[in-house]
Amino acid sequence: MPDSDICFTPATEQARMVRGGEISAVELMQAHLDQIERVNPTVNAVVTLVADEALAGAAEADQSRARGDEFGPLHGLPTGIKDLIATRGIRTTMGSPIFADNVPDADAGIVSRMKSAGAIVIGKTNTPEFGAGSQTFNQVFGATLNPYDTSRTCGGSSGGSGVGLACGMFSTTVGTDLGGSLRNPAAWSNVVGLRPSPGRVPAAGALPWTSMSTAGPMGRTVADVALQLSVQAGPDPLVPSSLHEDPDRFADALGRDFAGTRIAWSRDLGGRPIEPVQTDVLDAQRHVFEDIGCIVEDAEPDLRGSDSVFQVLRAYSFAHGQERHLIEHRDLLKDTVIWNAEEGLALSALDVAKAEEERTRLFGLMIAFFDEYDFLALPVTSLPPFSVDIPYPTVVNGVEMETYIDWMWPCMDITVVACPAISVPAGFTPDGLPVGLQLVSAPRTDFELLQLAHAFEGATGFWKQRPGVVG
Repeated sequence: MPDSDICFTPATEQARMVRGGEISAVELMQAHLDQIERVNPTVNAVVTLVADEALAGAAEADQSRARGDEFGPLHGLPTGIKDLIATRGIRTTMGSPIFADNVPDADAGIVSRMKSAGAIVIGKTNTPEFGAGSQTFNQVFGATLNPYDTSRTCGGSSGGSGVGLACGMFSTTVGTDLGGSLRNPAAWSNVVGLRPSPGRVPAAGALPWTSMSTAGPMGRTVADVALQLSVQAGPDPLVPSSLHEDPDRFADALGRDFAGTRIAWSRDLGGRPIEPVQTDVLDAQRHVFEDIGCIVEDAEPDLRGSDSVFQVLRAYSFAHGQERHLIEHRDLLKDTVIWNAEEGLALSALDVAKAEEERTRLFGLMIAFFDEYDFLALPVTSLPPFSVDIPYPTVVNGVEMETYIDWMWPCMDITVVACPAISVPAGFTPDGLPVGLQLVSAPRTDFELLQLAHAFEGATGFWKQRPGVVG
């Protein structure tokens, strides 16, 4: 198999090939390093490359296999880690000049789990400054470009991760999602991104009780995402919100009969602004669910109020994370980070409490909604990838956006109600830009969500279309 083809082979198949000795871990790693050398100068997805360390890790993986050692499900697979996530001995900048030379002395928990399963870190992937906004650019490394049209953005904040997967630069990757940071870039790079149920992938930190952010997997296929989730998920005694459920289930086969399954189909979640090209592309795929036996109805939960809840709780977290930076390094922060942090500092305790109260009401509404429907289907993004030369869109379908993140409503609203959500490739605009379909299920039903996404993926095959930059 040519190197360029092995780089686009699903991670599940790569793992099988390494286990069976059809390809060595060194050969697999070298193929991906060659792909990075060929393509990364064009798209700027991998910002810190650790080629020597990665090859050494691959050689050790081959030696381990030769000795007959037990090894994990990701044995020998190259992985990219978002530059917001700490990696021991590897520069982690968070896209900020404040941390341009930061080298952590310990791995984040999710990185430790990926390594323990046999994954080998190949490098760090680009992200906007402190993950703020769904446009991947920063003062340290510049912008990451959309591989389907390099004049457009790839989204964010896991933009480098999405582009790296789409371009065959690594097999697996770790991202994070607050208001769509896994789902938006997955949609715009024609890959898969899962925002797990809160606590599914535990993340220790300063705000583990109330944080809306979660880490999770991205992959070229749904099965690749499920495989990664089987090692990323699982309880952590130091994380109070972590789910105490066996993660091995996510490695099970994803096939299932969907006859009679009820799907609520929403074009705009009750009148939110969206460009018609998005709904046109997605409506053309509605029949796929009907073809596999689902009952699809126009329906949506009433999530009015979720946008204000999201803005308050996001600002609260930004104030906590950026307070010291505002004092010591204000001149090094981009304007949207300053704005978001200052919005948080202006909040009262009562503002936060009322937002939590409203979030609880909305959560109860979603529980009732999923008593009637099994899944919710809606867009991932409100518009196609916009110009890489602008930081964020200010108008969507003629409606002016009040803040730099308002256009991200399809993902933000789902974040508030704590449901698992997945972005799966769903077609292309007439201009050839990828469009993602967001599937949502009831809290803690991540496996069932993966099953539906897998069925849709198998019936459509959009994931197989490679971006133009790779030839």
